[in-house]
Amino acid sequence: MKSEMDTLRLLQLSSATLPVGAFSFSQGLEYAIDQQWLNSVNGVYDWLEVSLLESMAYLDVPVLLRMKKAVKNKAPKDFFYWSDYLLASRESSEMFMAEKNMGVAMFRLLKNLDLDISDFTPETPSFLAGYALASSQWALSDQQSMQGYLWSWLENQVSAASKLLPMGQTQSQKMLLGVSTNIPKAMDVANTLSDEDIGSSLPKMAMASAWHETQYSRLFRS
Repeated sequence: MKSEMDTLRLLQLSSATLPVGAFSFSQGLEYAIDQQWLNSVNGVYDWLEVSLLESMAYLDVPVLLRMKKAVKNKAPKDFFYWSDYLLASRESSEMFMAEKNMGVAMFRLLKNLDLDISDFTPETPSFLAGYALASSQWALSDQQSMQGYLWSWLENQVSAASKLLPMGQTQSQKMLLGVSTNIPKAMDVANTLSDEDIGSSLPKMAMASAWHETQYSRLFRS
């Protein structure tokens, strides 16, 4: 029964219907497509694969693991440290805004769901901090938490791409299927990193995000 409930909570936490506004942000993808850096489904596929294996695996996921450990050890100072570390690692004002705004919405949701967050609410919330806290409160394993977070990120990125490219539902599902096969590899990388190895920079993504705020016409907020 616990296993079944774990699966249901994981699906809830990873759902695209989670009311945090993730659908509003493309994380630089819109600008990259607008500028024809990416002009095909294959181009977007490669962009997402690199983002997963060279960014998410080296920053978001290992930070998620450390925040979950901090909750388990009842160490709010460590939790706040890693939440602030993540925010400081967002390389543009739009990426920072996305993380913070989604974080505010996430912590508001957790409070309304009556989860115990009183000792672990950062002064400036991040979405990942809220995700780590919720997955800890619902007793999800590290593996489940990593899988759910990466799936949620990937689904939102593919959804954004489907609105920006002539890409049908079947192509979107093929992209999800293909890129998601790299999720176990990303998790393996995250599990091996020391604190000193955590961090990632994808300059072209950072530039796309920074320039996106001046894009003449846009669908997304980042």
